[in-house]
Amino acid sequence: MRKNPETIRKLLLRGGRIPDPAGGPDTTADILIEGSRIRKIGKIRTPESDVRVLDCAGKVIAPGFCDMHVHLREPGQEDKETIETGCRAAMAGGFTAVASMPNTRPPIDTRSQVEFVRERAQGMLTDVYPIAAITKGLKGGELTEMGELAAAGAAGFSDDGFPVSDSGRFRRALEYAKMFGRPVIEHSEDRSLSEGGHMNEGFVSTQLGIRGIPPVGETAAVARNLLIAEYADSPLHIAHVSTADSVRLIREAKARGVPVTAETCPHYLVLTDEAVKSFDPNRYKMNPPLRTEADRLALLEGLRDGTIDVIATDHAPHTVDDKDCEFDVAAFGVVGLETALGVILTHLVHAGILTPAQMIGKMSVNPRRILRLDPIRIAEGEVADLTILDPDVEWTVDPKRFETKGRNTPFAGETLKGGPFAVVNKGMVFVKD
Repeated sequence: MRKNPETIRKLLLRGGRIPDPAGGPDTTADILIEGSRIRKIGKIRTPESDVRVLDCAGKVIAPGFCDMHVHLREPGQEDKETIETGCRAAMAGGFTAVASMPNTRPPIDTRSQVEFVRERAQGMLTDVYPIAAITKGLKGGELTEMGELAAAGAAGFSDDGFPVSDSGRFRRALEYAKMFGRPVIEHSEDRSLSEGGHMNEGFVSTQLGIRGIPPVGETAAVARNLLIAEYADSPLHIAHVSTADSVRLIREAKARGVPVTAETCPHYLVLTDEAVKSFDPNRYKMNPPLRTEADRLALLEGLRDGTIDVIATDHAPHTVDDKDCEFDVAAFGVVGLETALGVILTHLVHAGILTPAQMIGKMSVNPRRILRLDPIRIAEGEVADLTILDPDVEWTVDPKRFETKGRNTPFAGETLKGGPFAVVNKGMVFVKD
């Protein structure tokens, strides 16, 4: 039986650790929440009987985590995911907000489609911010009515899954999006180089006899996109970065003052193309593909030095039929909402690569800043939008227990250290079993 969030009347978070995402000292305090707002922070005496108490000793309390790159599949592919199941997966994974990509059927390219997504998410603990298409039908041709889409609630623009290959059209998209205060989120891929490939092109693909996707297919597109963003002086967010050369180009562009931000995903930070030797597309086929160890290390360095601003999941659920087939026929994509925090805590925070405050920056503060959402402050009188982490809990990834409809995870069976304990948002609380 599924566990549902509970409405808050009064909730006391007892003795949690509150890191400062700006790098200041951590504090330990009680937080009293009434309805949807934080009423008091400090040492709070034993409350009245009508207050629910959560023991947060040893837990980390953070501004609600935001995954700015997920695929909720609705409308049109409800056999893979729905807005409801995607929101439940986000909630179970410790996210209080997600940004949903527009490559649905039909795509999110009209006011009515943006409004549909927002309406379907009403009443869920997780906030959903629709990303609208750059071009009509995601076909790379005529631009969408960006002003109308922004007014309807689109948080950004992307043809994710499809690059905007026409450079003139891409420039105009950047300029129009800037007028409406929205970022362009670009899937950087030169398909004349990558089309027909199924994994990273390199030594392993040659060993396995699988047609490869060359790293330069991403890097060449990143280079073009950066140059156009620099010329247009318009914000650009580069999705799912996977190569060392992409990291280098983004770092150099930032040093020149180009208004660019970037994200990568947990699977690129902990796995390489060596994993594909299992020939398991359910776990290891995604686009961009898993790259080499040199690429993985460059991504980690990009996270450390601020070149990469965000860790997003690129949550992409598929049906069993989409994945239980030959590698070169299987669909691209893996799920990530319910494993991301455990993977990052295990492989990055406990490994000393990121501090808890840096993780919060990459998974809460920066995504909201890039999408121009209201920042979340843990302060008296502010909205209670919180993710509570248990950094020490040990658990084994079991796809059968997922809230998402997808079972296509690269981390099935892995024992992780750390994960979500609870989330609070919109006057509701959800506590993990």
